[in-house]
Amino acid sequence: MLSRSLLAHTSRAATLAPLRALSSFPSYILNAPETKTTTLPSGLRIASETTTGSETATVGVWIDAGSRYENASNNGSAHFLEHMAFKGTSKRKQQELEVEIENMGGHLNAYTSREQTVYYAKVFKNDVGKAVEILSDILLNSNLDQGAIDREREVILREMEEVNKLNEELVLDHLHETAFQGTGLGRTILGPEANIRSLTRNDLIDYIETHYTAPRMVIAAAGAVDHTELCQMADTHFGKVPTTPKADFTMDPAVFTGSDKRIRFDKDDVAHVALAFEGASWTSEYAFPLMLMQTILGSWDRTSGGGINVASKLGQEVAQHELAHSFMTFNTCYKDTGLFGIYAIAEDNKLEDLMWYMTSNLVRLVHKTTDEEVERAKTQLKATMLMQLDGHSHVAEDIGRQMLTYGRRMTPAEIFARIDAIDKETVMATAAHVINDENHALSAIGPIHELPDYNWIRRRSYWLRY
Repeated sequence: MLSRSLLAHTSRAATLAPLRALSSFPSYILNAPETKTTTLPSGLRIASETTTGSETATVGVWIDAGSRYENASNNGSAHFLEHMAFKGTSKRKQQELEVEIENMGGHLNAYTSREQTVYYAKVFKNDVGKAVEILSDILLNSNLDQGAIDREREVILREMEEVNKLNEELVLDHLHETAFQGTGLGRTILGPEANIRSLTRNDLIDYIETHYTAPRMVIAAAGAVDHTELCQMADTHFGKVPTTPKADFTMDPAVFTGSDKRIRFDKDDVAHVALAFEGASWTSEYAFPLMLMQTILGSWDRTSGGGINVASKLGQEVAQHELAHSFMTFNTCYKDTGLFGIYAIAEDNKLEDLMWYMTSNLVRLVHKTTDEEVERAKTQLKATMLMQLDGHSHVAEDIGRQMLTYGRRMTPAEIFARIDAIDKETVMATAAHVINDENHALSAIGPIHELPDYNWIRRRSYWLRY
């Protein structure tokens, strides 16, 4: 009840803060460029931020579809389609597409995540219209040639081999697999090898017809763009996007399961460990306090110059006792859940001590968060938020992501106000909700014979205080 009342107070304060404290924000925050939004009759949304005097722009299509929207039999389809989009359309052969982009001096790319698929282009301002047309062509008119599909299987399998060599990627995939086992969030983005070898052209077409609908798309742009012209381009080239899916689809609800997945390789030099608790969704009242908690716990690397002289108390202890090569705090948000935790790289004989200090610092946020570290974290978080908007591509990414997750784009002033509304009591209430005596998920790879078992870690998710 205490946590709920504190966070309700914070939510109200965050709403009122912009009215009370506008004059306290710097002019570059108050005068940030406007994000203009328009919704076409089909449900397709267009959002853009114009930068006066810019000669380049980034424009892209953000789609509310990723690996989470797949099932066990077609897992990997979203990522497979990302590859196939550049293999030729009914209007352009693959080589013609590549030459056209190069002749424009542009850059065309795409990526897939668990909840979103993105196709975007970076071009000169006079080529924005051509970029929008090309994006519509590769999305709506892709050939999906069977020969190209068969050739691309080997490319994706090689990509999988490379990803599996990156322990950080592998550990975080395993973390999702165990934390959200049996649900869409637990599946990998690339999909299992069996699916990559067996997905058919019809599987890909079914995925497109089910998920690539106008209400689930956002055309986002930043830089040298005119919003009115962008809306006209979108209407011209994306006007035929279906408004309803061919087949009904229900997204798997996220179900967090306290569990772990451990793969022991004693021949490895170091262990990779990720410890996480169930976090919060993008729109949760806990979202911003968790961002601040992530900043308070911080990150540390032994190759950095800070050494023991870092703000993070966990960083100081790890450096002082030489517990790890590095660690970082992560806070991953999804539509209805999240993961909050710490990823660390350490030698085998340091794992038990490292886990003791990690759990101790996590639980410390419940009881002993200080005003000083909260204020410091606020400043760091604001700086991080602004630095993430350095460049048209980052701004377009921010617009597209926020339009899909919030249905609008928050202004920098609103973000600053929400951060300023958080105090140490809010952080402690959030930590109590997320960490205190809660189940955790863990994944680990490497020489982990000294890594404590699940119950050892679970017993250290709370303090007995008398």
